[in-house]
Amino acid sequence: MKTVKGGAVAAAQKQTASFTPPKQSLGKRLKKSWQLYLFVAPALIGLIIFSYIPMYGILLAFKDYSPFLGIMGSEWVGLEHFQRFFNSPYFVQLLRNTLVISLYGLLVGFPIPIILALGLNSVRNMKFKKTVQTVTYAPYFISTVVLVGIINIVFADKGFINQFINLLGHDSILFMGLEKYWRHIYVWSGVWQSMGWSAVIYIAALAGVSPELHEAAIIDGATKLQRIFYIDLPSIMPTVVITLILSCGSIMSVGFEKAFLMQNPLNTGVSEIISTYIYKVGLISSEYGFSTAVGLFNTVINCILLLTVNKLAKKMGQSSIW
Repeated sequence: MKTVKGGAVAAAQKQTASFTPPKQSLGKRLKKSWQLYLFVAPALIGLIIFSYIPMYGILLAFKDYSPFLGIMGSEWVGLEHFQRFFNSPYFVQLLRNTLVISLYGLLVGFPIPIILALGLNSVRNMKFKKTVQTVTYAPYFISTVVLVGIINIVFADKGFINQFINLLGHDSILFMGLEKYWRHIYVWSGVWQSMGWSAVIYIAALAGVSPELHEAAIIDGATKLQRIFYIDLPSIMPTVVITLILSCGSIMSVGFEKAFLMQNPLNTGVSEIISTYIYKVGLISSEYGFSTAVGLFNTVINCILLLTVNKLAKKMGQSSIW
């Protein structure tokens, strides 16, 4: 009896495993789950309008664009704009400045939010924790123009920093005019502005760590630092890896607004990056085809870096975007 019953169960399981639901047409799926499709529609429409339709403008990179002839009517020049950019005396300088600022910002700005999140997660005084989180979070809402204005005031000839230097008996330093200081001011002001906001995602990930793990570690005699290294950090590692992949995918996309506003004739040797060069060549000099080619080169490099880092993370057994 048991054998017959077991055989019937096995047959039923086999039939269930081999069952494939019938395919539904797009119209039926839309009718069945129209609320979900309606919910996604605004984001999808925005993505199409602002991300996919503008891709038509990539053709400008391969044409000698004339506003009177339009994109399709302009003369096809192939890779002429790319060759011009690669042979330009500014190519090496622009690439170096962009990479140095990006890598410097990634090296400094990536671990600090993680350290901040781990530190706040270990604080038991909720009032102190919320105060620190608010103070570090608030600068993110300062606009780029206001931030650069604050930087110019603080590092001005009669600014706070130079007044302190004068009190020590030294002469004022022209911080915004000396190339050796410009990168440090750019990167560390960015870290100050964004570390609180960037730490939020890690704080959210740490909230999902089971308290039972910490309780067991405390019973075993683990110190607070050991619990951070062996419980908290491994728990948020997938989030850290995904964030690192996305950050590496935008290495060449240094913010235009801040670099342009902090730029002056004395520091262009280090402050002239690809995005500011595109603005000057494309909008000021009206060389739309050439600036599009430079921007396309920038995007392709970002895409290659994103794919490479994602592949490396996958091979190392870590989380990946896909």
